[in-house]
Amino acid sequence: MANITRFDPFAELARFEPFSDDFFRGFALRPLFRPTETEPQMRLDVVDDDKSYTVKAEIPGVKKEDIKVSIDGNLVSISAEVKKEKEEKEGARVVRSERYYGSVSRQFSLAQEVEQGAAQAKYSDGVLELVLPKKSGAKAKTITVS
Repeated sequence: MANITRFDPFAELARFEPFSDDFFRGFALRPLFRPTETEPQMRLDVVDDDKSYTVKAEIPGVKKEDIKVSIDGNLVSISAEVKKEKEEKEGARVVRSERYYGSVSRQFSLAQEVEQGAAQAKYSDGVLELVLPKKSGAKAKTITVS
């Protein structure tokens, strides 16, 4: 048997929190009382030309040994272990210490499959650059709808 509940149109207003993250989601500004440093994020640029895809991923403060790239057909996965330490000292005692250990990852699919054996990766100045040649013969097929 179904439970019958009474609809309360003011229930949402009673739970309204003006300083929650949802309140500021549509604005370009972030609240002043939130900390300025957040968990690291990986930003991507993907450029498509006739022969290959070029992907640039910003992963600052990471050693190249801690970056893993995986390619499966047209699915590309990038992950990295991030270790961030920041310590402020005043004399001999530590005033503030901030540490972040974690991982960042992005996964995306491309329009065409990638030739895995010819893919190249280079990491320099916090930017990972991938050159992913398109697989020959794997053209996008369009069909007509009848």
